[in-house]
Amino acid sequence: MFVSHTRESSSAKPKGGVQKGVLVTGGAGFIGSHMIITLVEKFPQWQIINLDKLDSCSSLKNLSSVDQRPNYKFIQGDICNPYLINTLFERENIDIVFHFAAQTHVDHSFRWPAEFKRVNVDGTRVLLKAACEAGVEKFIYASTDEVYGESIDKECDEFCPRQPSNPYAASKAAAESIVLSYWKKYKLPVIVTRSNNVYGPHQYLEKVIPKFISLLLLNKKCPIQGSGLQSRHFLHTDDAIEAFLTVMEKGVPGEIYNMGSNFELSIIQLARELIKMMKSTSAEEDFNNWLDFVEDRPHNDLRYPMNSDKLQGLGWKPCVTWPEGIRKTVEWYRAHPNHWSVIEGSTQL
Repeated sequence: MFVSHTRESSSAKPKGGVQKGVLVTGGAGFIGSHMIITLVEKFPQWQIINLDKLDSCSSLKNLSSVDQRPNYKFIQGDICNPYLINTLFERENIDIVFHFAAQTHVDHSFRWPAEFKRVNVDGTRVLLKAACEAGVEKFIYASTDEVYGESIDKECDEFCPRQPSNPYAASKAAAESIVLSYWKKYKLPVIVTRSNNVYGPHQYLEKVIPKFISLLLLNKKCPIQGSGLQSRHFLHTDDAIEAFLTVMEKGVPGEIYNMGSNFELSIIQLARELIKMMKSTSAEEDFNNWLDFVEDRPHNDLRYPMNSDKLQGLGWKPCVTWPEGIRKTVEWYRAHPNHWSVIEGSTQL
């Protein structure tokens, strides 16, 4: 079923200026919603289309600041539905695609790998086929640093082999291969991006930073998988959106771009920093009172260091410092305690 929520006719675009149609899949999710808000505000003459299935990790509340704008349209639907996707590309004048829609919870991927293949691989294939037939001018695929697999000592650049070590990362690596094959065979102007862990406002509570924040707000402990010594590089959503805009404007078709931060933190140290911020404590025994060590996932990579020189060569670099970014993130969750329902269970790193 093709469900559209808009005040405009299905093929309408704002009048005046250079007009483009931009499709953002997963636009009610975390990064997708920030991307849409930026595009709607930055390019009022463009038509921005949000395609989202509205799973538990998505919410139209993320888009309340733009949902009445004339250059924004929401369509509820599944990227795995060929009829819906083909109809969408037939009805809309789509020039650029940002493909964010995906299953992303690593722990869940060990339990339901077939669903991750269906959404992340088959859904991407359906979208690529329709985009190719429509002749879009750019197709930007959002992937992850996890496709590189664990790297202890070496920074991975775009030439490093993909060695995914969990079903989620494997599904993203497979989808990347399909995306790049459309460039090789059809010259569909695709670009693949691989980002570190992105954080900031709107993020669903299954991810490690919002989960720790939400639990601490409820005076509950932070669950630490295994030793907690696994470390991650964290990139603020503002920097991530600037990276995607840079790729949209300057990225070369057929290329891969790492979107990485130099800031790295172990999960247990992340928990300690948040406890210190939110509970105003620095005593060792007080930290331990807020930590709950739980069973680790079947495999948990220690770290994913990336080299982002290629993207920085296009003029992008991270600008939001960790102290500024995490402070603003905590403030947002304090101010919006009912944006998401509190969840229990494992934590996505």
